[in-house]
Formats: sequence, structure tokens, C-alpha cells
Amino acid sequence: MIIRYIHHSCFLIETENSFLIFDYYKHRDNGDFSFTKLLEKIFSSPKNLYLLSSHSHSDHFNYDILSWIERKPNTYYILSSDIKLYKDAENVYTVREGDSLTVKDLSLDIFGSTDEGVSFIVNTEGLNIFHAGDLHWWKWKEDSPSEEKAMEESFKKIIDDIKKFGKEIDFAFFPVDRRLEENYHCGGEYFIQELNPSVFIPMHFWNDFSVTKDFKEAMKNYNSKIIEITHPNQILSID
Repeated sequence: MIIRYIHHSCFLIETENSFLIFDYYKHRDNGDFSFTKLLEKIFSSPKNLYLLSSHSHSDHFNYDILSWIERKPNTYYILSSDIKLYKDAENVYTVREGDSLTVKDLSLDIFGSTDEGVSFIVNTEGLNIFHAGDLHWWKWKEDSPSEEKAMEESFKKIIDDIKKFGKEIDFAFFPVDRRLEENYHCGGEYFIQELNPSVFIPMHFWNDFSVTKDFKEAMKNYNSKIIEITHPNQILSID
């Protein structure tokens, strides 16, 4: 399996039989790398392409992806129910919290979010992959005590729902957002404490790549392997 960080909360996963792209909204070419050329290779491959979008926010979803099926008929869309479609689109599966479904080679279980949309557990080829979308412990300094309490309860309830579901998580993609200042690590640390993913991959860090290094250092006493991301389009080392 190959995991490539694209941008923000977007990752491309290539397995033996499939390509999965989570929360694409834009890309950044760098050096000799061209996302457009990579996409052309995906379009020409016989493997299925799955596009998963956790919610409608403009940093997680781009309507342009709905045209990709014109280039690759075996493209399948798993879209949160808050994403509004303004015309008919093929191979679209609309999901909301509590859903379980199978789409070709994927089995999906859908969980809640502390913002818009959903989070996903995707099982493919024997691996459980979690993508949080905007599920996070959004612990802002300016929150009132009641707002802080409501957020904490909401976040911990969803984590408890995932924990009760009982599937071990092989790869977790989860926000590590420096805008929360000293609270940037709270959601990720709680996720690791409660769910112990084998590999934890930071996301949603707004080009502040240094936060992935800081988070890795802060979590060094946990068993989960924390991946440090240093640049766009990085192929992640997960061995």
C-alpha cells in the first residue's frame, strides 16, 4: 500500500486493487511532481477509484471531482449528506452518521463529526482506515465554559461510539491544527489514548508542517506510530 499526502486533509491511498482519495479540494505541485500527471495515471489504470468527501466545507470538497467519472467510469463517490448536488451524478453514495455500506471493494462505517458532515472507517483488503474529516476536539481559547463543555462531551461521545464499534484502526488520519494554540494536540492525543491506532497521520495543519514534528515528539510515549509530514505530495513511510 502507498499513502501520499496531497494537501491539507487530502490523501491518496493506492492498494493492490484500488485508489482512494479523501477530502480532495486542491493540490500543490512541487519540483518535478505533477498531480495532473498522477491523476492521468489513475484514470488509465484498471483499478477502481473511490473519492470520499467528509463534508461540504471548501477546504474538504471540490465539485470538480464529479467530472472525473467522465475520464474513468469505475469511479465511485462516497459523499456526506450535507454536500448538495445540483445535477445528477453517477455512482454517488450519500452517507450520514450511523450508516454502514459496501461499495465494490470497500466496506464503510460512518461516524459523526464535531463540525459538519461525517468521519469514516473504511475497510479494504484487510485494513481499517479512519479519516476524521473535521471531527476534532475544537478547543478554542475564546470559547465560553459552556461551549467548551459541550464540545468536549460531543467529541468524547463520538470517540466512544468508535471505540464501542470494536474495530482496530490500522491507519488514522486526524486533525492537528496549530490554530488551537496550546490545545492543538488535545484531540489527537485523546484519540490515541482511547483507540490506539497502529499509525497516526496528522492532517488539517494549514501548511504548518512543523506541527507534525511537534506532535510526533509530544506523543513519543504512546505506542502509535506518528508520521511526520514535511512537504506536499510526500509519499509517507509507514514501515
